[in-house]
Amino acid sequence: MPENKKSFEINSVIDEQSIDFSFVIASAVHDMKNSLGMLLHSLDELRQEYAETLPNSSRFNTLQYETERVHSDLVQLLGLYRLGEKTLSAHTEEHFVPDFLSEQLARHQPLLNGHDIQYNIESGDINGFFDKDLLTGVLNNTINNAIRYTRGKILFTADQRGDYLVIGVEDDGEGYPSHMQEAGATLPGALNFANGSTSLGLYFASSVARLHREGDRSGFIKLHNQGQLGGGVFEIWLP
Repeated sequence: MPENKKSFEINSVIDEQSIDFSFVIASAVHDMKNSLGMLLHSLDELRQEYAETLPNSSRFNTLQYETERVHSDLVQLLGLYRLGEKTLSAHTEEHFVPDFLSEQLARHQPLLNGHDIQYNIESGDINGFFDKDLLTGVLNNTINNAIRYTRGKILFTADQRGDYLVIGVEDDGEGYPSHMQEAGATLPGALNFANGSTSLGLYFASSVARLHREGDRSGFIKLHNQGQLGGGVFEIWLP
């Protein structure tokens, strides 16, 4: 075997062994997320262009919902990768909560209307300190889940409870099963891939909540069924 060929093969093996596949996967996920973001933008434009027909198309609404759901999953995966790499942190700023909730609603409003879902916001004129981008990622997933399980009503709430800002998303569906309410802040070891319930969104939400700290207090999430609509209630508590 020629010496230069042997050297090339040895170097190839070394290069393959040094590849950080978690970084490769994260880079691929990032590219997919951006592509889906462009697709969602195109779907919004199509909905406006064919406003007389597409909003009533169940197939188009399903396409937009599933695209939004996968996009949200990819955002969460990237967040969890950064969390594992210890590069994810909460950059808190003051926000007027009713305006923030209105922005979240506006993003999902075409899909809500397409599925004939009634929605409302109940919030006092309060301010909160939180990372807007991280909380948007949490609420995108929560709203998508509410759209999936609701019978036809969704409620967004926000209020001040003691030293915490509590933002909630309620629906009138079947509600959370008892084991999910008890788990609350799902740990990675509790993810159940066998039954298709990874609870990725809950783990991401819990992680984002914990990144918000004030003194010795940190954020957390709660799941229960004691809401105004009789279905599931997701709450994120931020100090």
